[in-house]
Amino acid sequence: MTQAKKSAPVLSPVELERLAELFRCFAEPTRLALLQELKPGPHSVSELVAALAATQANVSKQLKHLHQAGLISRTREGTSVIYAIAEPFVFEICALACNKLNRDAKRLMNLRF
Repeated sequence: MTQAKKSAPVLSPVELERLAELFRCFAEPTRLALLQELKPGPHSVSELVAALAATQANVSKQLKHLHQAGLISRTREGTSVIYAIAEPFVFEICALACNKLNRDAKRLMNLRF
């Protein structure tokens, strides 16, 4: 039997729940779209609503989830609330997931031919 590479630390039940909660943030397409829109820089809620062609209520709800998870920050500028990425590692997670999906797609294409 080969020796496993350096393994990740064993997480406690509380840590596992916190990790699961973080991953739940990525399980909603609108949240992913919001993160994508915020990648180039901060935006107001109205700009995000227009970019996503979504309702203000839904965008605000999803921004609240992302903010509570600590993934985005918000600041008030006059009457506007401006949102920005607080944890750039979200794009590393997305890149890893996209790489996996691309490998799966290639594997499927190879099986078809």
